[in-house]
Amino acid sequence: MNKKKIIVAITGASGAVYAKLLLDNLVKLSDQIEKIGVVMSDNAKEVWRFELEHNGYEKYPFDFYQKMDFNAPFASGSAKFDTMIIVPCSMGTLGRIAHGISNDLISRAADVILKERRKLIAVVRDTPFSLIHINNMKTVTEAGGIICPANPSFYSLPKSIEEVAQTVISRVIDLAGLEQESYRWNE
Repeated sequence: MNKKKIIVAITGASGAVYAKLLLDNLVKLSDQIEKIGVVMSDNAKEVWRFELEHNGYEKYPFDFYQKMDFNAPFASGSAKFDTMIIVPCSMGTLGRIAHGISNDLISRAADVILKERRKLIAVVRDTPFSLIHINNMKTVTEAGGIICPANPSFYSLPKSIEEVAQTVISRVIDLAGLEQESYRWNE
């Protein structure tokens, strides 16, 4: 199995629990991963602290990069990061990606992933969608990205907020091509 090189981008949209669960899951799946680079917007850090009531993002054993660090390896396609997951993905970030505006490391990394025809997964977390949002999702999809709305499933009968959110993260992990144990319909 080829080990993955993954970029995790965390934006300031509500839904820090999704980012936390993704990072928790990636720690458990580290035998399938060569490298993980994480970039968080300033708003993402504030939302994490507000919604989760701690600074737990500081404890993960991954390489963290500042939002304006264009010297990060994944700011270039030559670093061969194969997957980028934006969780949660704000509509502002999605709009910049859809229109090729690389004004920070998150949008630059997404631009690189798309131009190199690698896997971009945007976990959008907003509702309702405006026509602008829908058109931006369409544009990113046409460019090769995957829009994975943070819409949980309930057929696994989740009992907590974390279990509900995990249904989304399990789907994201599947989309990223990682092997995991998770609930499967009728299995």
